[in-house]
Formats: sequence, structure tokens, C-alpha cells
Amino acid sequence: MAAKAEAGKEAQHITRLIKAVNPNHGKDPTPPVVFHHKKELRTYKPEATIDHCVFHFSTDGNMMEADESKNQKAKDQRMEREARKTQLELAEAAESNPSQQMDTKEIKDLVRILKNQFNYCDRASQTFNNPMRERQILTDPPPSITFSNTATQWEIYDAYVESEEKQKAAQRTTKAKSTKEGDKKELQASEPNEDILASQALLTALKIMERMVNQNSFNDITDDYKYWQDAADRFNGGRGTLLPLWTFNEQRVKGKTVTGICWNTKYVDLFAVGYGSYEFLRQGSGMIQCFTLKNHSYPEYRFSTETGVMCLDFHPKYSFLLACGLYDGTVEVFDVRQKNSDKKIKPIYKSTVKTGKHTDPVWQVYWQRSDNGSKNLNFFSVSSDGRVTNWTLSKNELQYNNVIELKPNDSEGSGEGGKEDLDATLAGLSGGTCFDFNKFDENLFIVGTEEGKIKKCSKAYSAQYLETYEGHYMAVYTVCWNHFHKGVFLSASADWTVKLWVHTSKRPLISFDVGSSVGDVAWAPYSSTVFAAVTSDGRVYVYDLDNNNSKYEAICDQPVVKRAKLTKITFNPRDPIILVGDNRGNVAALKLSPNLRRTVYDSDLAKSEKGVDKALYDDPVFVHKKEVEKLDKIINITLKDRELLDG
Repeated sequence: MAAKAEAGKEAQHITRLIKAVNPNHGKDPTPPVVFHHKKELRTYKPEATIDHCVFHFSTDGNMMEADESKNQKAKDQRMEREARKTQLELAEAAESNPSQQMDTKEIKDLVRILKNQFNYCDRASQTFNNPMRERQILTDPPPSITFSNTATQWEIYDAYVESEEKQKAAQRTTKAKSTKEGDKKELQASEPNEDILASQALLTALKIMERMVNQNSFNDITDDYKYWQDAADRFNGGRGTLLPLWTFNEQRVKGKTVTGICWNTKYVDLFAVGYGSYEFLRQGSGMIQCFTLKNHSYPEYRFSTETGVMCLDFHPKYSFLLACGLYDGTVEVFDVRQKNSDKKIKPIYKSTVKTGKHTDPVWQVYWQRSDNGSKNLNFFSVSSDGRVTNWTLSKNELQYNNVIELKPNDSEGSGEGGKEDLDATLAGLSGGTCFDFNKFDENLFIVGTEEGKIKKCSKAYSAQYLETYEGHYMAVYTVCWNHFHKGVFLSASADWTVKLWVHTSKRPLISFDVGSSVGDVAWAPYSSTVFAAVTSDGRVYVYDLDNNNSKYEAICDQPVVKRAKLTKITFNPRDPIILVGDNRGNVAALKLSPNLRRTVYDSDLAKSEKGVDKALYDDPVFVHKKEVEKLDKIINITLKDRELLDG
């Protein structure tokens, strides 16, 4: 054993010799050679690339670098986490099995049983809640009363006026007390905002609300206006009826006569009504009111005139311009865009004695539809003084030009040798009562006179009449050209007749006797053969020349008013609605039943067994052509019947 120990000690002592010879030199047979350029010698010198470092001995030590200390720290943390995890697992096992006995004390010390680590309900903390206190107080209820009242329009108006006066009085008191300039400026700035009752925004809101209230109050009438179709027309043999809708009236025009009704050319639900009187002894002030179908209880606009209004007409392009003729011979032009207030709105143009005012009542006015190269707007008027006058709206005033003077006899002469009648010469000019311009040639127009004659004239040639039609025996109240045919017109007279004329013949084509004085007649805009007339006994007559039963009989003869005279009638340009006015200031809106508003499409559809192409009838040119052909056919048949009767 001793020998082995000594041998081990000798083995531990190793002799180490350090020499200066590089052991790595000569091992590599082809060591790399590196040359460096020597500047001062101007040559390249080789440099050996031999590794001069040699490891003779290496062993592991106990020293630790800084990076290794960090690694050790991370290792300790990892071991601590693993120990904690093991402890939690043991605690969870002990908690799930509390009856299990632990063997050693070390495990008991290591494991601490946690109380429901993830059960928040069992581990909820107990907090101290303050005791609830109730405080009750006995009080008397506030006094209450029941109040009810009925508000009328005048009471509401009086309340508004009283409130406005109080506001003005408060403003005056505040102004009197204030002495500083800053206070005065604040009052002046607040004055426009305080006058809410006179603001345009309030008026617009009230107008819309009034329309809504009226439409809700008269909901049944509004539904009839939109959707009513009289099913009885299928069993009436081609006859129709008129359904009364609204009645437009106002307290200020009660007792006045409706002398003119005109639809607006842009807003088809808006129309103007002129009020005056045809009786000489009942003359007074006149008024123009503009109503809309959306609100029948109150007019949208109102204009007052010094004398009665006899006629009116909207401009076809500038729908805010309204021309009217008065009983004293004055013509006026109003702008409906002006603010409507209690103050009298003045016309923007008015004729005077200096500017050629008529000397007798103006019975009709008519805006020129085409420009004809003129920069200024112009309209025409006819009066009982025998003049047809053209009025031009210049910058400051109306300028007039007499188109023609209605002489009682033609310039060609009458009687033997062309001698003029002395009585007619002494009588002066014939009184014009109505006129109308041709829809296809505005140079051509016809004029009705008080003697019952109808004169065909031209603006291009005013020296004499183109034709004189004699068929009526009393004053002619209305003449109107057909909307589709350029050579057909109607006339209505006080001699109880309505006559159909072809302008190439002096003799009336058809005469309709209605048994009472005819106040007005109008063509329907949807058919070339339908027209309507009103009489002084309060009846409305609707005729259709294309009636299968008889073109001489009315397809509708219906009384509209009682103990009143109907004076005016007009068709709505879009809807199947007609307006009639009477001598009591009322305007009634009536809806036409399906038999009264038959178009050329309806007629062709009823006659054709195979049916018709509806797309063709959507073309206005095609419809116009069909309407003209329909009326020409009736005219030709009537002329042949007349030849047979005359022959």
C-alpha cells in the first residue's frame, strides 16, 4: 500500500520544459505568405503568418465571470419558481383531500393549505355597512284647480296683440331708465330678436301648421280629391257628375262678385280670384286673393284695389307677375312676392290718365306668351271704350299702344254703295267685352262686343277686321280658342246660348241653348271636344262633342249653388278639377267624374277591340294629332248635315 501511495505521488509531479522554439513552425508545408509594401524602400517585404500562441496546459478553475453571475441568478429564480409551483401543487392536493394524513413534519411545514384560491364567493371579505335611516315628513299637497276654456281665432289674435303691446311697453320703460350708452346699444340689438310675432320664420311655420290642421280636419275631402272615382259612371250611359270638394271664401269679400279666376302657370295648386261688381250702383273697392288647394280657409296673398277688379291673368313665364283690370279703366301689375301685411300693397305698375288709361271698365287682360324679339314684357287689355291696347312694362311706367279700335261697322263699308250708318258713326266705338289670342298664331285674335258681334283681328294689320261673325243677339261675355285646333273657338253670350265657330265661316257650326244667361265658358285642357259653361241660374253644363248619344246634349247638367249666379269657370291644367265662382264671393272646387274627363286614349280604347298601344299616347305630338283628327271628323260630319238640311 505504501508503494502504491509513493507511485501516485510520483505520477502527480510532471516535469514541464519551456523552449523558445515555435512548435507550430514547419508543420504546415505551404504556409501562407503575406507581402506588405514598404514605401521608403519601394519594395514588398514578406511577412510570416505563423500562429505564435501555443496552449501547453489547460484546466477548469472556480473563478466566475460577470455574465456567469447573471446566469446563476436566473438559475436560482427558476429553481425558486419550480419550488413554489411544487408547493402550490401539494397545497392544492391537501386542500382537495383534507382527511389525508401527512407523513412527515417537513411536508406539513412546507404545505400551507390555502382557502379556496379561485372561489371568490367563499373568500369574499366582510365589510361594515352603515345602518339605514328613514326620515319621514308629513306635508300638505300643493293646491290644484281644474281650468278649461274655448279659444277662438279672435281671442288668440287679441292675446298676441296684448303680449306684443306689453313687450313694447317694457322696452319703453327700460329705455327711459337706462342712461348708459352701453345699455342703449344692447336694447337696440335686442329689439329685432324680441319681435318674434312679426318674424318671417314664425309666419312660415304657422302657414305650414295651418295647412296640416286643415288637411287633417277635412281628411275625407282630401281623400276624395286624390282617390275618388265615381263607379256609377259605368251605368249612366256616358253621363257624369261633379263632386263638390272645397269652398273658398273670406269675410272681407262677402257680398262681392267673383269677376275673374286664373290658375298660376308654375304652381298648379295656386290660383288667383278677383272680386268686384258688375252692377253700376254697387261699385266699391276691389280685392285680389290667391288661394291654394292645400289650404281653403285663408288666402295665401291678398291685394286691395281702389275699384272693383274685373279680370286678371298670371304671366306664363314669370309666375309672380299678376296683371289685372279694374272697373275705372285702370290696369295694374302686382308682384305676389311682396310681403303680405295689413298695410296696403301697392302695384309695381299702374296706368294713369297720362299713360293712356281706359275710360271704361277693363273686361279682360292677357299676357303675351312669346317674346317676339322684345326685351320688355307686355300684355293686352280690352275695354268698353272700344280699344284693344298693348301695355309694355318699361323701367318706370307702363307704355301703351292701341292695337285696334273697335268701330261699329267694318271699314269695307256696309249698306248700299258702302255708305256708313250715321247712327253707328255717332255712337262712337263698339264696347269690347272679351278677347282671346290664338294658341298657334298670336298675331290672330278675336274680340267679343256688347252688340253680340265677334271680330277677328290681327296685330300685324289693324286697319280693319279680318272677319265679323254675327250669331248672338246680346253681349258676348266670353270667347276662347280651342287648345288643340287652330281654327275652332267658342263664344258665350247673355242670349242663353253657347256657339261653336270655325273661323273660316261666318255662320256658327253648332249652337247650344242652356236656358239661361251664360256667364262663362272654357275648353278642357285634356280633350279637344270637351268644354264647360256656367249660367246665371247656378248650374254647370259639361259638353262633349264626341258623345255617342248626341253632341248637342250636355253629359253633365248639375246645380252647384242655390239662389246665386255663377259668373266664372276654369279648368285646372293638370288635375281633373274645375273652379266656379258666383256673385256672393264664393269659389267652389268640383272634381270631374271619369266620364267627364275622357281623353283620346280612353275613346280609342273603348272603340278598339284589339286594344291600343299606350306608349304611343305618352307622346304629346301624337296625342295632339289624334285630338285634331277627332275634332275635324266632328266638324266634317256637322257640315255635311248642314248641307243636307239647307239643300
